[in-house]
Amino acid sequence: MKTKFFFPFLLCSLVWFSSCNNEKDGTGTARMEVRMTDSPGDYAQVNVDIRSVQIHKESADDGSGWITLDEVHPGIYNLLDFANGRDTLLASANLPAGRISQIRLLLGDDNSLILKDGRKMPLKTPSGQSSGIKLKIDADLVEDVTYMVLLDFDAAKSVVARGNGQYNLKPVVRTLTQAIAGGIKGKVTPAEYQPGIYIISPANDTIGGFATSTGDFLIKGVPAGTYRVNFYTQNHEHDKTLENITVTQNQIKDLGTVELSH
Repeated sequence: MKTKFFFPFLLCSLVWFSSCNNEKDGTGTARMEVRMTDSPGDYAQVNVDIRSVQIHKESADDGSGWITLDEVHPGIYNLLDFANGRDTLLASANLPAGRISQIRLLLGDDNSLILKDGRKMPLKTPSGQSSGIKLKIDADLVEDVTYMVLLDFDAAKSVVARGNGQYNLKPVVRTLTQAIAGGIKGKVTPAEYQPGIYIISPANDTIGGFATSTGDFLIKGVPAGTYRVNFYTQNHEHDKTLENITVTQNQIKDLGTVELSH
């Protein structure tokens, strides 16, 4: 059985389409999110106590290279709750753009196995309790792009019988990093109109934001697809619509200068 941990980097938090204000200034960051999923297995429960998640980056400000994700959902997760494609968010954070090399899961002491006959057995994880479970995820993060790090946790191989009725947790995990959403940026003129900006999918799902006082705009977290972009001004006197704007999942689409009607 395999469990997938999902860590995207999201600059505006969203999983599906949702209203999301633009970041008005360039941040030089990408955002990561962590999710988990699994397939049915030979146990009633495989419970993993996840306390913290860290990413390794050589240029980290603290000099150690390890950055702790600041939006973590600690808790005891039963891997088997996430079968058949279901997943759950474990952690997310804005991270500096650039190269990341490793991810580390810090585990607590309450890891356990529930056998099908109802017996509860402790899962010993010496490495996870001390320095953490370290995994390679070599990837380059582009500014403002949304990323997912998928940790494919093979629970069947990770639970090891010790031969004395006890069990160890020795995680076997495959990692996959990919961009999952891009964005749209540009500049409106005249800047004083400061329009509201709506990015609308063919299904009429909408992500929105506003231009700044200088006319700049950046809408992040836009999944790949083709959109209609509406610019709404006060009293709708200077509205404008752009059709067939294509966004890819690994870049920010630059619309350049958008002239609103006078």
